[in-house]
Amino acid sequence: ENTRAEKEADRIRHVDTCNMQTGPIFLAYRAQSEIESIIDRVKGQDPRFDFTGNDGITHRGWIVDDEREISLLQQAFDKIGRIYIADGHHRAASAVKVGCMRREANPGYTGEEEFNYFLCVLFPDSELKIMDYNRYVKDLNGMTAPEFLEKLAPLMRVEKTGEFVRPKAKGDVAMYLDGAWYALSIHPHHRDPHPVKGLDVSLLQDLVLSPLLGIEDPKVDQRIAFIGGIRGHRELQAKVDEGGGVAFAMYPTSMEELMRVADENELMPPKSTWFEPKLRSGLFLHELG
Repeated sequence: ENTRAEKEADRIRHVDTCNMQTGPIFLAYRAQSEIESIIDRVKGQDPRFDFTGNDGITHRGWIVDDEREISLLQQAFDKIGRIYIADGHHRAASAVKVGCMRREANPGYTGEEEFNYFLCVLFPDSELKIMDYNRYVKDLNGMTAPEFLEKLAPLMRVEKTGEFVRPKAKGDVAMYLDGAWYALSIHPHHRDPHPVKGLDVSLLQDLVLSPLLGIEDPKVDQRIAFIGGIRGHRELQAKVDEGGGVAFAMYPTSMEELMRVADENELMPPKSTWFEPKLRSGLFLHELG
């Protein structure tokens, strides 16, 4: 996924100053029965830690210390051709850049130093669900609400619903504008089979955000904000009611779409996916040496 420079710089400062990574990069792989059977067996034992945070999320951790099971896991993971960044693109980018900085400062590095590695956690795709990552634009780029609706008509089916109706399928978008919710559906002839251009977040960007609302580069434009689905549609509504503009609630990107983009050596648009629950930072630490 494309990253935002200011967030990347903040992560770089954090890792470099603390001399450690405090939160794992969230990776996914296509589920393998060999791995899952070992993990299920380990999870039948007592966990090493088990607690519920003040956010209501329970965390449990097990340690695999049986040499045979470690060997079996290594062999099983050796068969996996690809792993995918599900969440933590900024953490990944900052880990790489801090590692490169340390290499420059240590020209005799061997590649085995801790700064050559980063902390990660891997989950099978079968246990992951992507939530929506929604958009709020602070103004209508000089248009009135009726003018904006008129320009949307050739691009999407527009139906005023009054209340929020969650998008039910790919191509569906819920929009909040001028005190009312609308159900939008991108016209079929505007959809695209390309793995990136065909994503709902890409279609919204290319059909609406850029040409109509003037958001040319969502990575840097201060007129757009991204709101994770866990915060709900009421957060989108509150933003518009308080500051004007328009909000879009998206149909979530699928795991298959995410992996297809990576398999095609393409990049996801910024803020395409939102995963919950988040793993708590500080549970596992990786010191860089």
